[in-house]
Amino acid sequence: MWVLAWNFQAEATYYHRQTVHHEHSANMENLLPENLLPENLLPEVVPEVLPEVSQPVNSRTFYGIMFDAGSTGTRIHIYKFIQKDPVELPVLVNEMYHAVKPGLSAYKDKPEEGGNTIRALLKVAKKTVPEHEWKQTPVVLKATAGLRLLPEEKANALLDEVREVFGESPFFVQNNSVSIMNGTNEGMPFCWYVTNISLILFYTRKTVGILDLGGGSTQITFLPKSKKTVFTAPASYIANINMFNNTLQLYTHSYLGNGLVAARLATLGALGADVFTSSCLPKKFREDWTFGGITYKVSGIPDGYAGYKLCYYEVMRVVKGIVHQPFEIKGSSIFYAFSYYFDRAVESGLIDGSRGGIVEVRDFKKRAKEVCNKMTKYRPISPFLCMDMTYITCLLKEGFGFKDNTVLQVNKIFSLTRLNQYIIEVK
Repeated sequence: MWVLAWNFQAEATYYHRQTVHHEHSANMENLLPENLLPENLLPEVVPEVLPEVSQPVNSRTFYGIMFDAGSTGTRIHIYKFIQKDPVELPVLVNEMYHAVKPGLSAYKDKPEEGGNTIRALLKVAKKTVPEHEWKQTPVVLKATAGLRLLPEEKANALLDEVREVFGESPFFVQNNSVSIMNGTNEGMPFCWYVTNISLILFYTRKTVGILDLGGGSTQITFLPKSKKTVFTAPASYIANINMFNNTLQLYTHSYLGNGLVAARLATLGALGADVFTSSCLPKKFREDWTFGGITYKVSGIPDGYAGYKLCYYEVMRVVKGIVHQPFEIKGSSIFYAFSYYFDRAVESGLIDGSRGGIVEVRDFKKRAKEVCNKMTKYRPISPFLCMDMTYITCLLKEGFGFKDNTVLQVNKIFSLTRLNQYIIEVK
Protein backbone atom coordinates (compact mmCIF):
# COMPACT_ATOMS: atom_id res chain seq x y z
CA MET A 1 0.00 0.00 0.00
CA TRP A 2 3.04 2.25 0.30
CA VAL A 3 4.35 3.05 -3.17
CA LEU A 4 1.28 4.70 -4.69
CA ALA A 5 0.60 6.82 -1.63
CA TRP A 6 4.29 7.79 -1.38
CA ASN A 7 4.10 9.58 -4.73
CA PHE A 8 1.03 11.57 -3.65
CA GLN A 9 0.86 11.95 0.12
CA ALA A 10 4.50 12.45 1.07
CA GLU A 11 5.06 15.11 -1.57
CA ALA A 12 1.76 16.81 -0.77
CA THR A 13 2.56 16.84 2.93
CA TYR A 14 5.96 18.41 2.29
CA TYR A 15 4.54 20.96 -0.14
CA HIS A 16 1.84 22.16 2.24
CA ARG A 17 4.25 22.51 5.14
CA GLN A 18 7.40 23.66 3.36
CA THR A 19 7.22 27.01 5.17
CA VAL A 20 8.04 25.20 8.44
CA HIS A 21 11.82 25.00 8.80
CA HIS A 22 13.79 23.02 11.35
CA GLU A 23 17.54 22.62 11.56
CA HIS A 24 18.15 18.94 10.87
CA SER A 25 21.72 17.75 11.01
CA ALA A 26 22.88 14.68 9.14
CA ASN A 27 25.21 13.96 12.05
CA MET A 28 24.00 10.61 13.40
CA GLU A 29 25.60 11.07 16.82
CA ASN A 30 22.86 13.20 18.33
CA LEU A 31 20.17 13.31 15.70
CA LEU A 32 16.98 13.57 17.72
CA PRO A 33 15.91 15.03 21.09
CA GLU A 34 14.52 12.76 23.80
CA ASN A 35 10.99 14.13 24.11
CA LEU A 36 8.02 11.82 24.32
CA LEU A 37 5.68 11.00 21.44
CA PRO A 38 2.45 13.01 21.81
CA GLU A 39 -0.34 10.66 22.87
CA ASN A 40 -2.86 12.19 20.49
CA LEU A 41 -0.75 11.16 17.48
CA LEU A 42 -1.04 7.43 18.15
CA PRO A 43 -2.76 5.80 15.16
CA GLU A 44 -6.09 4.07 15.48
CA VAL A 45 -7.36 0.87 13.95
CA VAL A 46 -8.68 1.47 10.44
CA PRO A 47 -12.28 0.49 9.69
CA GLU A 48 -13.00 -0.81 6.20
CA VAL A 49 -14.26 2.60 5.09
CA LEU A 50 -13.06 5.75 6.82
CA PRO A 51 -15.24 8.87 7.09
CA GLU A 52 -14.95 11.43 4.33
CA VAL A 53 -13.93 15.02 4.91
CA SER A 54 -15.85 17.80 3.19
CA GLN A 55 -14.75 18.61 -0.35
CA PRO A 56 -14.15 22.28 -1.24
CA VAL A 57 -15.93 23.81 -4.22
CA ASN A 58 -13.98 23.72 -7.54
CA SER A 59 -11.61 21.04 -6.20
CA ARG A 60 -10.42 18.05 -8.22
CA THR A 61 -10.62 14.45 -7.11
CA PHE A 62 -8.12 11.66 -7.80
CA TYR A 63 -8.11 7.97 -6.87
CA GLY A 64 -5.43 5.33 -6.58
CA ILE A 65 -5.64 1.56 -6.08
CA MET A 66 -2.93 -0.41 -4.28
CA PHE A 67 -2.84 -4.20 -3.84
CA ASP A 68 -0.70 -5.52 -1.00
CA ALA A 69 -0.14 -9.22 -1.79
CA GLY A 70 1.12 -10.73 1.45
CA SER A 71 1.87 -14.32 2.39
CA THR A 72 -1.42 -14.93 4.21
CA GLY A 73 -3.79 -12.60 2.37
CA THR A 74 -4.24 -10.02 -0.36
CA ARG A 75 -5.37 -6.54 0.65
CA ILE A 76 -6.71 -3.74 -1.51
CA HIS A 77 -6.33 -0.10 -0.46
CA ILE A 78 -8.33 2.48 -2.42
CA TYR A 79 -7.18 6.04 -1.80
CA LYS A 80 -9.08 9.22 -2.55
CA PHE A 81 -7.14 12.47 -3.03
CA ILE A 82 -8.46 16.02 -3.38
CA GLN A 83 -6.60 18.86 -5.06
CA LYS A 84 -8.04 21.97 -3.45
CA ASP A 85 -6.12 24.43 -5.60
CA PRO A 86 -4.54 24.09 -9.07
CA VAL A 87 -1.11 25.06 -7.73
CA GLU A 88 -1.20 22.59 -4.85
CA LEU A 89 -0.56 18.87 -4.78
CA PRO A 90 -3.42 16.46 -3.95
CA VAL A 91 -4.14 15.67 -0.31
CA LEU A 92 -5.26 12.24 0.88
CA VAL A 93 -8.76 12.49 2.37
CA ASN A 94 -10.11 8.94 2.44
CA GLU A 95 -9.07 5.30 2.16
CA MET A 96 -10.95 2.02 1.85
CA TYR A 97 -9.49 -1.28 2.93
CA HIS A 98 -10.58 -4.83 2.12
CA ALA A 99 -8.83 -8.21 2.32
CA VAL A 100 -9.21 -11.80 1.13
CA LYS A 101 -7.51 -14.98 2.31
CA PRO A 102 -5.43 -16.95 1.54
CA GLY A 103 -2.62 -15.03 -0.15
CA LEU A 104 -1.56 -15.37 -3.77
CA SER A 105 1.24 -17.78 -2.88
CA ALA A 106 -1.38 -20.38 -1.88
CA TYR A 107 -2.32 -20.57 -5.58
CA LYS A 108 1.19 -21.39 -6.77
CA ASP A 109 -0.12 -24.43 -8.68
CA LYS A 110 -3.38 -22.74 -9.72
CA PRO A 111 -2.49 -19.22 -10.86
CA GLU A 112 -5.91 -18.78 -12.51
CA GLU A 113 -7.62 -19.14 -9.14
CA GLY A 114 -5.18 -16.60 -7.70
CA GLY A 115 -6.19 -14.25 -10.49
CA ASN A 116 -9.82 -14.67 -9.53
CA THR A 117 -9.09 -13.28 -6.04
CA ILE A 118 -7.73 -10.15 -7.73
CA ARG A 119 -10.83 -9.94 -9.92
CA ALA A 120 -13.02 -10.08 -6.82
CA LEU A 121 -11.12 -7.22 -5.22
CA LEU A 122 -11.26 -5.20 -8.42
CA LYS A 123 -15.06 -5.45 -8.22
CA VAL A 124 -14.79 -3.71 -4.85
CA ALA A 125 -12.69 -1.01 -6.51
CA LYS A 126 -15.26 -0.53 -9.28
CA LYS A 127 -17.95 0.01 -6.66
CA THR A 128 -15.79 2.51 -4.77
CA VAL A 129 -14.26 4.58 -7.59
CA PRO A 130 -16.76 6.52 -9.75
CA GLU A 131 -16.97 5.09 -13.27
CA HIS A 132 -15.89 8.33 -14.94
CA GLU A 133 -12.61 8.13 -12.94
CA TRP A 134 -11.71 4.54 -13.87
CA LYS A 135 -9.52 5.28 -16.90
CA GLN A 136 -7.24 7.67 -15.02
CA THR A 137 -7.08 5.71 -11.74
CA PRO A 138 -3.77 3.82 -11.49
CA VAL A 139 -3.75 0.27 -10.12
CA VAL A 140 -0.61 -1.32 -8.66
CA LEU A 141 0.17 -4.66 -6.99
CA LYS A 142 3.21 -5.20 -4.80
CA ALA A 143 3.87 -8.73 -3.56
CA THR A 144 5.94 -9.43 -0.46
CA ALA A 145 7.44 -12.46 1.27
CA GLY A 146 4.84 -15.00 0.16
CA LEU A 147 5.89 -14.80 -3.47
CA ARG A 148 9.58 -14.29 -2.66
CA LEU A 149 9.52 -17.69 -0.94
CA LEU A 150 8.18 -19.45 -4.06
CA PRO A 151 10.29 -20.89 -6.89
CA GLU A 152 10.84 -18.19 -9.49
CA GLU A 153 8.77 -19.85 -12.22
CA LYS A 154 5.74 -20.25 -9.95
CA ALA A 155 5.99 -16.67 -8.68
CA ASN A 156 6.25 -15.38 -12.25
CA ALA A 157 3.21 -17.41 -13.32
CA LEU A 158 1.16 -15.74 -10.59
CA LEU A 159 2.45 -12.28 -11.52
CA ASP A 160 1.66 -12.91 -15.19
CA GLU A 161 -1.87 -13.91 -14.23
CA VAL A 162 -2.30 -10.70 -12.21
CA ARG A 163 -1.01 -8.66 -15.16
CA GLU A 164 -3.61 -10.33 -17.38
CA VAL A 165 -6.37 -9.54 -14.88
CA PHE A 166 -5.20 -5.94 -14.63
CA GLY A 167 -5.22 -5.72 -18.43
CA GLU A 168 -8.88 -6.73 -18.44
CA SER A 169 -9.79 -4.05 -15.92
CA PRO A 170 -10.95 -0.53 -16.82
CA PHE A 171 -8.29 1.08 -14.64
CA PHE A 172 -5.00 2.68 -15.69
CA VAL A 173 -2.23 0.07 -15.74
CA GLN A 174 1.31 1.43 -15.83
CA ASN A 175 4.53 -0.37 -16.76
CA ASN A 176 5.82 -2.48 -13.89
CA SER A 177 2.50 -2.14 -12.11
CA VAL A 178 2.83 -5.75 -10.87
CA SER A 179 6.01 -6.74 -9.08
CA ILE A 180 7.61 -8.34 -6.03
CA MET A 181 9.09 -5.95 -3.50
CA ASN A 182 12.67 -6.63 -2.51
CA GLY A 183 13.64 -6.88 1.15
CA THR A 184 14.92 -3.32 1.39
CA ASN A 185 11.71 -1.76 0.10
CA GLU A 186 9.57 -4.00 2.27
CA GLY A 187 11.72 -3.22 5.29
CA MET A 188 11.27 0.54 4.77
CA PRO A 189 7.48 0.83 4.91
CA PHE A 190 5.67 3.96 3.83
CA CYS A 191 4.04 4.20 7.25
CA TRP A 192 7.48 4.94 8.76
CA TYR A 193 8.07 7.69 6.23
CA VAL A 194 4.70 9.40 6.66
CA THR A 195 4.59 9.02 10.45
CA ASN A 196 8.02 10.51 10.93
CA ILE A 197 7.86 13.17 8.23
CA SER A 198 4.87 14.51 10.16
CA LEU A 199 6.54 14.33 13.56
CA ILE A 200 9.67 16.08 12.30
CA LEU A 201 7.77 18.82 10.47
CA PHE A 202 4.92 19.46 12.82
CA TYR A 203 5.67 18.53 16.35
CA THR A 204 8.66 17.14 18.23
CA ARG A 205 11.29 16.08 15.70
CA LYS A 206 11.33 12.75 17.53
CA THR A 207 10.86 9.76 15.25
CA VAL A 208 9.48 6.35 16.12
CA GLY A 209 10.51 2.92 14.91
CA ILE A 210 8.32 0.51 12.97
CA LEU A 211 7.96 -3.25 13.54
CA ASP A 212 5.88 -5.25 11.10
CA LEU A 213 5.23 -8.99 11.46
CA GLY A 214 3.79 -10.65 8.39
CA GLY A 215 3.25 -14.31 7.62
CA GLY A 216 6.43 -14.89 5.61
CA SER A 217 8.72 -12.08 6.77
CA THR A 218 9.23 -9.53 9.52
CA GLN A 219 10.53 -5.96 9.20
CA ILE A 220 12.22 -3.43 11.45
CA THR A 221 12.84 0.22 10.54
CA PHE A 222 14.09 3.16 12.60
CA LEU A 223 16.28 6.24 12.38
CA PRO A 224 19.51 5.68 14.33
CA LYS A 225 20.65 8.24 16.88
CA SER A 226 24.18 6.88 17.17
CA LYS A 227 26.89 6.50 14.56
CA LYS A 228 27.82 3.18 16.14
CA THR A 229 24.49 1.71 15.07
CA VAL A 230 25.29 2.60 11.47
CA PHE A 231 28.92 1.46 11.61
CA THR A 232 28.19 -1.91 13.27
CA ALA A 233 25.19 -2.85 11.14
CA PRO A 234 25.53 -4.94 7.95
CA ALA A 235 25.89 -2.57 5.01
CA SER A 236 22.66 -3.77 3.40
CA TYR A 237 20.71 -2.80 6.55
CA ILE A 238 21.43 0.91 6.12
CA ALA A 239 19.41 2.82 3.52
CA ASN A 240 20.00 6.44 2.56
CA ILE A 241 16.84 8.52 2.17
CA ASN A 242 16.43 12.16 1.26
CA MET A 243 14.27 14.22 3.59
CA PHE A 244 14.16 18.01 3.83
CA ASN A 245 17.35 18.56 1.80
CA ASN A 246 19.29 16.17 4.04
CA THR A 247 20.39 12.59 3.50
CA LEU A 248 19.42 10.41 6.44
CA GLN A 249 20.71 6.92 7.10
CA LEU A 250 17.84 4.62 8.00
CA TYR A 251 18.27 1.23 9.66
CA THR A 252 15.86 -1.08 7.84
CA HIS A 253 15.71 -4.77 7.08
CA SER A 254 13.21 -7.45 6.11
CA TYR A 255 13.87 -10.99 7.38
CA LEU A 256 12.51 -13.41 4.82
CA GLY A 257 11.37 -16.64 6.48
CA ASN A 258 10.95 -15.04 9.91
CA GLY A 259 7.32 -14.06 9.57
CA LEU A 260 4.92 -15.57 12.07
CA VAL A 261 3.58 -18.38 9.90
CA ALA A 262 6.97 -19.24 8.38
CA ALA A 263 8.38 -19.34 11.91
CA ARG A 264 5.78 -21.93 12.85
CA LEU A 265 7.17 -24.26 10.22
CA ALA A 266 10.74 -23.63 11.38
CA THR A 267 9.76 -24.23 15.01
CA LEU A 268 7.95 -27.46 14.15
CA GLY A 269 11.16 -28.68 12.53
CA ALA A 270 13.42 -27.40 15.31
CA LEU A 271 13.53 -30.79 17.07
CA GLY A 272 14.93 -32.43 13.96
CA ALA A 273 12.32 -35.20 13.85
CA ASP A 274 10.51 -36.51 10.79
CA VAL A 275 7.14 -35.93 12.41
CA PHE A 276 6.27 -32.27 13.01
CA THR A 277 5.71 -32.13 16.75
CA SER A 278 6.24 -29.34 19.25
CA SER A 279 6.08 -28.57 22.96
CA CYS A 280 4.35 -25.35 21.90
CA LEU A 281 1.19 -27.26 20.93
CA PRO A 282 -1.47 -28.91 23.13
CA LYS A 283 -0.63 -32.57 23.81
CA LYS A 284 -3.79 -33.91 22.19
CA PHE A 285 -3.57 -31.64 19.17
CA ARG A 286 -3.48 -33.42 15.78
CA GLU A 287 -4.15 -31.51 12.59
CA ASP A 288 -3.22 -30.94 8.97
CA TRP A 289 -1.69 -27.49 8.62
CA THR A 290 -1.04 -25.73 5.30
CA PHE A 291 1.58 -23.10 4.53
CA GLY A 292 2.80 -21.97 1.12
CA GLY A 293 0.47 -24.43 -0.59
CA ILE A 294 2.00 -27.45 1.21
CA THR A 295 0.09 -29.43 3.86
CA TYR A 296 1.90 -30.77 6.92
CA LYS A 297 0.76 -33.12 9.67
CA VAL A 298 1.51 -31.48 13.02
CA SER A 299 0.85 -32.46 16.61
CA GLY A 300 1.75 -31.86 20.21
CA ILE A 301 4.07 -34.30 21.99
CA PRO A 302 1.71 -37.01 23.31
CA ASP A 303 3.90 -38.40 26.10
CA GLY A 304 6.15 -35.39 26.58
CA TYR A 305 6.03 -32.10 28.34
CA ALA A 306 4.56 -28.87 27.05
CA GLY A 307 4.67 -25.31 28.29
CA TYR A 308 6.40 -21.97 28.00
CA LYS A 309 9.97 -22.96 28.95
CA LEU A 310 10.19 -25.85 26.50
CA CYS A 311 8.42 -23.85 23.81
CA TYR A 312 10.81 -20.93 24.30
CA TYR A 313 13.76 -23.29 23.86
CA GLU A 314 12.39 -24.54 20.55
CA VAL A 315 11.57 -21.06 19.26
CA MET A 316 14.91 -19.60 20.35
CA ARG A 317 16.67 -22.01 17.99
CA VAL A 318 14.74 -20.40 15.14
CA VAL A 319 15.60 -16.81 16.17
CA LYS A 320 18.96 -16.79 17.97
CA GLY A 321 21.86 -15.67 15.80
CA ILE A 322 19.65 -15.04 12.76
CA VAL A 323 18.25 -11.62 13.66
CA HIS A 324 20.75 -8.77 13.96
CA GLN A 325 20.64 -6.71 17.16
CA PRO A 326 21.16 -3.01 16.41
CA PHE A 327 23.54 -1.26 18.79
CA GLU A 328 21.04 1.20 20.27
CA ILE A 329 17.93 -0.99 20.25
CA LYS A 330 18.03 -1.34 24.03
CA GLY A 331 17.46 2.37 24.46
CA SER A 332 14.19 4.08 25.30
CA SER A 333 12.89 4.42 21.73
CA ILE A 334 9.17 4.00 21.03
CA PHE A 335 8.16 1.53 18.34
CA TYR A 336 4.88 1.03 16.49
CA ALA A 337 4.09 -2.68 15.96
CA PHE A 338 1.69 -3.83 13.25
CA SER A 339 0.03 -6.87 11.64
CA TYR A 340 0.48 -10.13 13.56
CA TYR A 341 1.79 -8.27 16.62
CA PHE A 342 -1.68 -6.77 16.80
CA ASP A 343 -3.61 -9.94 15.93
CA ARG A 344 -1.97 -12.08 18.60
CA ALA A 345 -2.12 -9.33 21.22
CA VAL A 346 -5.87 -9.12 20.65
CA GLU A 347 -6.44 -12.89 20.60
CA SER A 348 -4.52 -13.35 23.86
CA GLY A 349 -6.46 -10.53 25.53
CA LEU A 350 -3.43 -8.28 25.82
CA ILE A 351 -5.08 -5.29 24.09
CA ASP A 352 -8.50 -4.12 22.91
CA GLY A 353 -9.08 -5.02 19.28
CA SER A 354 -11.18 -1.93 18.54
CA ARG A 355 -8.41 0.64 19.02
CA GLY A 356 -5.12 -1.14 19.58
CA GLY A 357 -3.09 -0.35 22.65
CA ILE A 358 0.20 0.46 24.33
CA VAL A 359 2.18 -2.42 25.83
CA GLU A 360 5.72 -3.17 26.92
CA VAL A 361 7.78 -6.09 25.65
CA ARG A 362 7.47 -7.72 29.08
CA ASP A 363 3.68 -7.83 28.58
CA PHE A 364 4.07 -10.18 25.61
CA LYS A 365 6.33 -12.42 27.71
CA LYS A 366 3.91 -12.49 30.64
CA ARG A 367 0.93 -13.32 28.45
CA ALA A 368 2.90 -15.94 26.50
CA LYS A 369 3.64 -17.76 29.76
CA GLU A 370 -0.03 -17.72 30.69
CA VAL A 371 -1.15 -18.98 27.29
CA CYS A 372 1.47 -21.75 27.13
CA ASN A 373 0.81 -22.97 30.65
CA LYS A 374 -2.97 -23.02 30.04
CA MET A 375 -3.12 -24.30 26.46
CA THR A 376 -6.47 -26.03 26.99
CA LYS A 377 -8.08 -22.70 27.89
CA TYR A 378 -6.75 -20.92 24.80
CA ARG A 379 -7.02 -23.80 22.30
CA PRO A 380 -10.49 -22.72 21.04
CA ILE A 381 -8.92 -19.40 20.01
CA SER A 382 -5.97 -21.03 18.27
CA PRO A 383 -3.91 -24.14 19.02
CA PHE A 384 -0.90 -22.17 17.74
CA LEU A 385 -1.39 -19.25 20.13
CA CYS A 386 1.29 -20.45 22.58
CA MET A 387 3.80 -20.90 19.76
CA ASP A 388 2.94 -17.54 18.20
CA MET A 389 3.09 -15.54 21.45
CA THR A 390 6.35 -17.24 22.42
CA TYR A 391 7.80 -16.50 19.00
CA ILE A 392 6.86 -12.82 19.27
CA THR A 393 8.45 -12.66 22.73
CA CYS A 394 11.60 -14.41 21.56
CA LEU A 395 11.83 -12.31 18.38
CA LEU A 396 11.62 -9.07 20.36
CA LYS A 397 13.98 -10.12 23.16
CA GLU A 398 16.45 -12.69 21.78
CA GLY A 399 16.20 -11.52 18.18
CA PHE A 400 16.11 -7.73 18.06
CA GLY A 401 17.36 -7.36 21.65
CA PHE A 402 14.64 -5.12 23.06
CA LYS A 403 14.53 -4.52 26.79
CA ASP A 404 11.53 -5.64 28.82
CA ASN A 405 10.38 -2.04 29.28
CA THR A 406 10.51 -1.05 25.61
CA VAL A 407 7.18 0.62 24.74
CA LEU A 408 5.20 -0.70 21.79
CA GLN A 409 2.16 1.01 20.25
CA VAL A 410 0.32 -1.96 18.75
CA ASN A 411 -2.10 -1.48 15.84
CA LYS A 412 -3.42 -3.69 13.05
CA ILE A 413 -2.57 -1.44 10.11
CA PHE A 414 -1.44 2.13 9.58
CA SER A 415 -4.07 4.72 8.71
CA LEU A 416 -2.94 7.33 6.20
CA THR A 417 -6.27 9.12 6.43
CA ARG A 418 -6.18 9.60 10.18
CA LEU A 419 -2.63 10.92 10.00
CA ASN A 420 -3.62 13.31 7.22
CA GLN A 421 -6.56 14.55 9.29
CA TYR A 422 -4.12 15.26 12.11
CA ILE A 423 -1.90 17.21 9.72
CA ILE A 424 -4.87 19.29 8.54
CA GLU A 425 -5.80 20.10 12.16
CA VAL A 426 -2.34 21.40 13.06
CA LYS A 427 -1.91 23.52 9.92
